[in-house]
Amino acid sequence: MNIRISGVARNSVVDGPGIRYVVFAQGCPFDCEGCHNPQTHDFDGGELTDTEIIAGEIKKDPLLSGATFSGGEPFAQAKAFIDLAKRLGGANIVCYTGYTFEELYRSDKPETRELLSLIDVLVDGRFDKSKKSLELKFRGSANQRAIDSKESVKRGKAIEIIL
Repeated sequence: MNIRISGVARNSVVDGPGIRYVVFAQGCPFDCEGCHNPQTHDFDGGELTDTEIIAGEIKKDPLLSGATFSGGEPFAQAKAFIDLAKRLGGANIVCYTGYTFEELYRSDKPETRELLSLIDVLVDGRFDKSKKSLELKFRGSANQRAIDSKESVKRGKAIEIIL
């Protein structure tokens, strides 16, 4: 399946626990002031690739702790990220989103709920420059939460975790 990405980071230690393969989605509706990845905002930018190719790269690296979906906004391409998550066959997935869990959970798009159910850790909320902190682990601003996505979908409410 086609997926539009800004790029990848093959051995990141700052985008979730352990060593992670990060896929940066291209396209974001939020345009948060001070965003760490402003080059990912244009929905027509980046490059088209295939989820099968990305999954193959991830699977062949035995040192990875999992994959991270970042952005841009992964939920803007939910179907492609669902396909990628399924191809990873149970790998640990962290996903960064500008949406809150509650916004995603209430969505009337079935692919939104499906992607939520495939993610292990959801880091939610728009980056807020006024709440930026370098002391937060795997988050950019204090309003963002680390959420156990699968358990939260089961319970119908955000279950925060400490990373």
